[in-house]
Amino acid sequence: MSGADELLGPRAWGAACGTAVLKAVPEHFRVTEVVDIELDGTGEHLWLHLLKRDLNTEEVARRLARASGVSLRDVSYAGLKDRRAVTSQWFSIQLPGRPDPDFASLWSEDLHCLERVRHRRKLQRGAHSANRFAIVLSQLVAERDALEERLGRIAAEGVPNYIGPQRFGRNGSNVFDARSWAERGALPPARGTRSRLLSTARSLLFNRVLAQRVADGSWNHILEDDCVAFTDSRSHFPASRLAADDPRSLALDIHPTGPLWGLGEPSVGPTLAALERDAAQSEAALAAWLEHAGLEQARRTLRLPIDALAWHYPSPTSIELEFTLPTGCFATAVIRELVELTDEPGGGLESES
Repeated sequence: MSGADELLGPRAWGAACGTAVLKAVPEHFRVTEVVDIELDGTGEHLWLHLLKRDLNTEEVARRLARASGVSLRDVSYAGLKDRRAVTSQWFSIQLPGRPDPDFASLWSEDLHCLERVRHRRKLQRGAHSANRFAIVLSQLVAERDALEERLGRIAAEGVPNYIGPQRFGRNGSNVFDARSWAERGALPPARGTRSRLLSTARSLLFNRVLAQRVADGSWNHILEDDCVAFTDSRSHFPASRLAADDPRSLALDIHPTGPLWGLGEPSVGPTLAALERDAAQSEAALAAWLEHAGLEQARRTLRLPIDALAWHYPSPTSIELEFTLPTGCFATAVIRELVELTDEPGGGLESES
């Protein structure tokens, strides 16, 4: 079992259909952030729609802060995007009473501006509605018939909504660090480190629960004890409120959920609550650490529907996939149901957001 498999869990649709390389070049991983916000053209926040290549989001934010003469905290973005990729995303810069900065020296073949507009409010984290992906898998070794069958199933039934290996750092380094802090019963003083490691701990426990639901075949079925949620909603409710013949689960509109661990009792019936507590106890120090940090329990869907999945073959040894995912979901969760990556993405992928 690969390191990524240990941090995630079993595949839902059987063994990988073959092998491939992800992101042989940045152009093989294209991400377009979808932001459905009407910008009013006035205000103290300058919004920039940028196209970046082989640059991570935080580095771009630092460059914008320096060029604008503002603190890094005055630069906002909706979510992190991968470094080794070509991605478009929005940033906002708070400039009260100040004109637009001159960014001429900032733009290059790896970073340029698609659009700029003023707005009354800053860009909030998680404000985007989705991410569109165009991904080329190169050095592909797989039977095309098997790929076609698997892709059809993924399109029709979705994939387990695993939190991807990039959340855990290169070779699981974030997991090691989180366990180290948890064993000491302390929190990292740096806000960014604290947030990253708490998210790592939650992600590991969520994947443990999802792995068990994949293993027993219930990850894509709503059980009587389940707590369910709609694809694009952060709210959840008991499955008992659904009619027995509710068609929305088969339509991939509503899904069972798993815990993002924290204070409070699991929002499921007794059988699944026991399963979730057992998963937490497999990493008891991390579970206690999350509660000590004051995080409240939240839920994440176990199933990930794939919107507008399409594919073609640019060459006999490559396949290009196009699809859209909700915010907070990982393209690697889709790819791993199709092929085994011969170049592990662990630290090379920055984020799903």
